[in-house]
Amino acid sequence: MVTTRAIHGMSQSRKAAASGWIGSALEYYDFFIYATAASLIFPQIFFPSDNPTVAIVASLATYGVGYVARPIGAFVLGHWGDTHGRKTVLIVCMFLMGISTMAVGFLPTYHQVGILAPILLVILRLVQGFAVAGEISGASSMILEHAPFGRRGFYASFALQGVQAGQILAAAVFLPLAAYMPTEAFNSWGWRIPFLLSFFVIVAGYIIRREVDETPAFAREGERGETPRSPIVQAIKLSWRDMLRVICMALMNVIPVVATIFGAAYAVQPAYGIGFAKDVYLWIPVLGNMLAIFVIPFVGNLSDKVGRKPPIIVGALLSGLLAFGYLYAISIKNVPLAILLSLLMWGVVYQGYNAIFPSFYPELFPTRTRVSAMAISQNIGTTITALLPALFATVAPPGSANIPLTVGAIAFGITVIAALAAVTARETYRISIDDLGNPEAVPMVRADYERKRAQAVSGASAIPT
Repeated sequence: MVTTRAIHGMSQSRKAAASGWIGSALEYYDFFIYATAASLIFPQIFFPSDNPTVAIVASLATYGVGYVARPIGAFVLGHWGDTHGRKTVLIVCMFLMGISTMAVGFLPTYHQVGILAPILLVILRLVQGFAVAGEISGASSMILEHAPFGRRGFYASFALQGVQAGQILAAAVFLPLAAYMPTEAFNSWGWRIPFLLSFFVIVAGYIIRREVDETPAFAREGERGETPRSPIVQAIKLSWRDMLRVICMALMNVIPVVATIFGAAYAVQPAYGIGFAKDVYLWIPVLGNMLAIFVIPFVGNLSDKVGRKPPIIVGALLSGLLAFGYLYAISIKNVPLAILLSLLMWGVVYQGYNAIFPSFYPELFPTRTRVSAMAISQNIGTTITALLPALFATVAPPGSANIPLTVGAIAFGITVIAALAAVTARETYRISIDDLGNPEAVPMVRADYERKRAQAVSGASAIPT
C-alpha cells in the first residue's frame, strides 16, 4: 500500500530531478553558446590577426579560461552548498551564469575598442566558469539526496540529460542564424542574439528552483549539528583519495572537447582547409546530443542494476578509441561518416561515463562535505581538459600532418587514465545514503537491495535510505 509519506517522497524525488534537469539545461545553454561562438566567430571579431593560427589559439584559449575559474568557484560555491544548502547555491549559480552570459551580447568588438574587447570577454568568461562550478555538484547532490534507494543512478542521470539538452539548445539557436543570415549580418550582430536570450534563462531558472525543498540528508545534518564550518578542509583531510580519483575520471571531458570545440574549429575554420559549412557542422553535436538524451536515463537505470563502475570503464575506453575515427572523418571531408562516428562516440559510448558520474561522484563522499568534495575535484579535472583545445591547435596547427592521429592519441591516453581511476574506486550503488563516503561501509545484501529497489520502482516506497 502506498503511504502518504511515500507519495510525498516520490513527489519530491521527481521535483528535484525536474529542477536539476531544467536548471542544468538552462545553465549549460549559457555555457555552451560561448563555446560555439569561440569556435565559429570569436577568432574574427575579438582576436583578429594576420596569422590565423594565432587567432584560433587565442579564441580557444578564452574558452579554457572559463574552466580556469572553475576550481575557484568550486571552493566558494561548494562551501556554500555544504553550509547553506543545495537549493541556495543552485539559485546563486543561475543568477551569476545568466547575467554574465547576457553581458557578452553587449560587448564591443576588437575593431571598435581594441584590446579592451578581449579583456572584457575574458572577465565575463571567468564569471561564467565560476558560476558553473557549483551547478553539477549541487544539482547532482540535490537529486541524489531526494532519490529513493536503488534509483539514485536513474534519477541523478537527469542532471546530465539536462546538460545535453542545453547543448542542443545552444547549437539549435546558432543553426538558423548561421544558415539563413548573411555572413556580414551574422558577424556584425546576429551572433549576439543567443547571448541576449539569457535574460529568459534567469527568469525561468529562478521560478523553477525556488519550488524545490532542501534535501532530507542535508536537513538531518543540520538537526544533528553536524553541518561543518570548513567542509573543504574536512573533504581534503578525509576524502583526498576519492577526490584524486574524481579528478582523473573528470578528464573524460576530453571527449566533448574533441567533439564540439577542437572538432568545430578543425572542420569550419578556413585556415585548416576542411571547409565544412558552419550550419552543416553544427548538426553533428546536435544529433549526438539528441541521441544522448535517450541513452542517458537508460544507462543511469542500468547502473542501478549492475553498478556504477562497469559503464564508466567501458564508456571511457571505447569513446577514446572512437575519437581517432571521428577526427579522421572530418579530415577526409566525409560529413555522413563524421555524423555517424559522432553518434557512436558522443551520443552512445561516452554516455557510459556521462550518465553515471552524477550519481557515482557524490556517492563517494559523505553528506557533510559532498558538494565541496565533488565540485573541487570534478572542476580541477575539467579545467585540465579545457586547456586542451588550445594545446590541440598548437601541436596540430593548420597545415600540419596527421592531425587526427596526433589529437586522437592524446584523447585516448587521457581516457585510459580516467578508466584506471574508476577501476580503483569502490562500488557504491548498494550502499545506504547515510553510509556514503565511508570506505568501510558494507553494501546491502543483493536480495534486500533488489527488494527495496522493486518497491521504489513500483512507487510503494520513495524514501531515501
